[in-house]
Amino acid sequence: MFPQPLEKRSSGFNLGYKIALPIALFFWLLPLLAIFMTSIRPVADIATGNVFGIPSKFQFIENYREVFAKTDALQYLINTLLISLPTMVLSVGIACLTGYALAIYKFRWALPLFFLFVAGNFVPFQILMLPVVNISVKLDMMNTVPGLVMFHSAFQAGFCTLFMRNFIKDLPFELIESARLEGVGEFQIFWRLVLPLVKPAIAALCVLIFTFIWNDFFWATVLIQEDSRLPITVGVRTLNGEFVQQWHLISAASLLAAMPPVLLFFLMQKHFIAGLTLGATKG
Repeated sequence: MFPQPLEKRSSGFNLGYKIALPIALFFWLLPLLAIFMTSIRPVADIATGNVFGIPSKFQFIENYREVFAKTDALQYLINTLLISLPTMVLSVGIACLTGYALAIYKFRWALPLFFLFVAGNFVPFQILMLPVVNISVKLDMMNTVPGLVMFHSAFQAGFCTLFMRNFIKDLPFELIESARLEGVGEFQIFWRLVLPLVKPAIAALCVLIFTFIWNDFFWATVLIQEDSRLPITVGVRTLNGEFVQQWHLISAASLLAAMPPVLLFFLMQKHFIAGLTLGATKG
């Protein structure tokens, strides 16, 4: 019995892929579609049990306007930006410096330090809750945005350093040696030579870290107790009344909370994909 030609097997795979992809995409988007339908549904539908059916009335503008008019969703979004943006800048900035040092400089403790950064990624962050809370209380950083930014930056340092070190390590070392022979200073080499070459990697890392911090729920719940300083991921739960379940407002606020990372990804899509594929064709 002769094996099937490669062209027939390839066409069969493509056909199966084209059939399976829309089905998988439908099931993947189904929860998001359900949340969207709830966000434009009148509260009377939810009270009468019409949760999954067609809304009796489409209240897109009314529900989303009510989120901002009757809740602190706008303040929660601002708080999340004040947490996510500084953390992204600090984490990526520190990672570029440490990644450059660990990739370019050759010293005795370079490899152990790199392993230390890598090992930090495998520590479950839940076991750090009590030490972090104790440190926050002693440093008077509990219930403060700068305190949450500082701890987020520290927790993301290991992953960011691993990411940037590997990209910088792939750069041709001859470029750096040539710049040194020309008398260029180390900081100028880092700023004017290395950073422009790894710009796609920096863009990809910024998108990843911004998304991680924006979607954080655990540390925001642990370190922030005051409602006025909560990020949107934690603030959404305060939209529920004690006796009235305002699922239409929660759904609308949840979709609004998901928009900034999605917009950032589409704005940085070209650089993000270039950063993830940087060096994929090397050699």
